[in-house]
Amino acid sequence: MKQKAAWVPAILLCLVPWLMVLGNSVLIPGLPEMAERMHVTRLQISLLITLFSLPAGLVIPFAGMLSDRFGRRWVVVPSLLLFGIGGLVAGLAGWWMRHPYGVVLAGRVLQGIGAAGTAPIAMAWIGDLYRGAQRARVLGVNEAGNALGKVMSPIVGSAVGLLAWFAVFFVFPVLCVPLTVLIWRLVPAEREAKSPRAPAEDADSSRGSYLHRLREVFRREGRWLSIAYLGGAAALFTLFGVLFYLSDLLERSYGIDGLRKGLVLAIPLFVLTGTSIATGMIIRKRVRRMKWMLVGGLCVMAAGLILGGWLANRAWPLVGALSVSALGTGCVLPSLNMLITSAVNRDLRGVVTSLYGSVRFLGVAAGPPAVTFLMRWPRLVLFGALAALCLVCAALAVWLIRPASEPRRGGSASAWASSPRPLRGSTHRKGTT
Repeated sequence: MKQKAAWVPAILLCLVPWLMVLGNSVLIPGLPEMAERMHVTRLQISLLITLFSLPAGLVIPFAGMLSDRFGRRWVVVPSLLLFGIGGLVAGLAGWWMRHPYGVVLAGRVLQGIGAAGTAPIAMAWIGDLYRGAQRARVLGVNEAGNALGKVMSPIVGSAVGLLAWFAVFFVFPVLCVPLTVLIWRLVPAEREAKSPRAPAEDADSSRGSYLHRLREVFRREGRWLSIAYLGGAAALFTLFGVLFYLSDLLERSYGIDGLRKGLVLAIPLFVLTGTSIATGMIIRKRVRRMKWMLVGGLCVMAAGLILGGWLANRAWPLVGALSVSALGTGCVLPSLNMLITSAVNRDLRGVVTSLYGSVRFLGVAAGPPAVTFLMRWPRLVLFGALAALCLVCAALAVWLIRPASEPRRGGSASAWASSPRPLRGSTHRKGTT
């Protein structure tokens, strides 16, 4: 793929995680008004978030398998359309119905199912289209798109909510339809999709072979993949947990809320965005560098959290400490993205990256409740527990993620990033990675 032309599909695919992040975060500023207008309790309105995240987390692995079977395009494009349709259903219900709560919930379930086939499959698609250092750069931008969505969501939600409480639901179809058209027209398929018209016996045989190869991958690579999954979940668990703590501190102790609070919370996320792009450029296709960026990032996260434990009662010093932690997160996530998308051949990449996306989703969902529970204890205990989690993940990564030898300069043209098993213990020829 030519250098200039390569960045058009890259940018479009990096907008997919940006859009998926809007799915929850853009609603958060307007939830109190939604509860009031729909005459429901806080618990009921929180289901607008839960019934988006839960279906997405459950469906993601199946979306990955379908993308391996039929191709990424045939999963991402319908998923984006379903994501937009769910928003349209919720928005029209809020606009036209006197008691719209049940239909709004149904729209959110549709959105969650659609979201399952967006960001994780887009990551696998990037892995199919790009190789080596270019893949690392694009995955860094992809992670930055994810972080940028987190930055923009509260601002977009607050601004659109000024029009009407239900207007925020219309953001999704307005953004999904043009992005879907552009992806369909401008992003090449990774290869010819396997025909859905194949005979039933061929499909059964292919399914059996697929499951057998998947079992073999996890039998062979399961130890380090499990640590990679744990590292991604822990990074986002920690990030969203401490942002929840900061949000609560700003509102409860300093009276900072609304758009001002969103701008303060955006500071660590801007650090994460910039660091993700830089990390993608630094790691290139060097496996050892990915490992040590991952380990170093987890240690930096722990250092920022320990520092935050001492500064947790002062807003701006805490923002600085959490920005240090976010810098570490920006080193961790692109390194994991590159390791995981390059761990297997593209005919299994969809399900492997989807499982990674699923545990990331669970990490995001679990962070705020866990921090709420830990807030009963002294703040040093809270931040110390989060720092200890990061250090445990770093130690496990040092122990279990063991890069194979990298190719010599000018050696084999077979890049590690296009091979199925990049880590020690694989059966590749010596001299390739």
